[in-house]
Amino acid sequence: METTGSGQYLRQLVPALWQLAPSEEYILFVPRHASPRVSDVPPWLVVEALPTPWDNVHPNLAKLWFEQVAFPRACRQAAVDLAHVPYFAPPLSPAVPTVTTVHDLIPMLLPAYRGSPLVRGYTRLVARAARRAPLVLTDSRASARDIEQLLHIPANRVRAIYLATGPAYRPLSLDERQPTLARLGIPTPYVLYLGGLDVRKNVTGLLRAWARAREPLASIRLVVAGGLPDRDTPFTPDPRRVAAELGLEHVVHYTGWVAEEDKPALYAGALALAFPSHYEGFGLPVLEALACGTPAIVGGGSSLDEIVGPGGLIVPPQDLHALANALVELALQPARRAELARRGLEHARTFSWEETARQTWQAYREVLERGSRP
Repeated sequence: METTGSGQYLRQLVPALWQLAPSEEYILFVPRHASPRVSDVPPWLVVEALPTPWDNVHPNLAKLWFEQVAFPRACRQAAVDLAHVPYFAPPLSPAVPTVTTVHDLIPMLLPAYRGSPLVRGYTRLVARAARRAPLVLTDSRASARDIEQLLHIPANRVRAIYLATGPAYRPLSLDERQPTLARLGIPTPYVLYLGGLDVRKNVTGLLRAWARAREPLASIRLVVAGGLPDRDTPFTPDPRRVAAELGLEHVVHYTGWVAEEDKPALYAGALALAFPSHYEGFGLPVLEALACGTPAIVGGGSSLDEIVGPGGLIVPPQDLHALANALVELALQPARRAELARRGLEHARTFSWEETARQTWQAYREVLERGSRP
């Protein structure tokens, strides 16, 4: 399965659900047109690829047909008791009781993400469908509030269930992490940013804050991990261009796309994770960093406040002065960094996929017990 987005959510949640209830039957319906990477399928999981009339015509129409026609039809034909759509695309007319997970409402909250008129029409469609769902799951209390306010869904039909990290995310010794850091050419000591580079992530703000603190941070490097944009646009500003304009060309190291197995070493080797995003539905990199024993600096105002907990510093994402001060504090104060790392590691241990599965299973039971009607 995919290792990002709803694919990663499924990759972790489905095995945890099976561990909790191994006597149940689990079917994963996937769109044939997207050729999803499904490997190492366990014997207890049935995977069915569903075709659509648009597979070789138009990928967006194929996606829409899969979500609104092929998926509910397959659920009915398989006589499933309950369906779970793991992202913001529930069918408008489900054939069986259907729970949906809405990770965030970014297309409705942030103007830059609203897309074309067709994309906005699609958002209205899935929003209307979500309002009909007997129960909407989401990743944080902040996202739950957004769903209640923007989709006008009563609080008793919205459930915040935290995500978690896998066992690979743990503190690593120098000997454990050094081979990966050496292979990636990571300069030390360093502060890490890991994630996307779209405008919401505020990497430009991070670079500008770093430029303000360049003198005290002279011995520190900033590692920007993630695929670099093909084009420099307002939506995906190229950090290389921004760094050059700020005179930071020799300060910033770019890894490009990072394999999942390399991420724990990147987190564990960093002085801190800098993640000043303007908005997140959950912010998994923050929890991953804490689980590796690395404190985080996060942008406040969305789910990151609750995810970082006592394991880092919260700053207004638009406040470059506060962000610069936080970078200096964690980079140059080992005792402060160690204390936040200790508290963050304890906080991260309160998240588990077993608990995510338990709460998700309880949500399924509630829907089945009260029927499909809201």
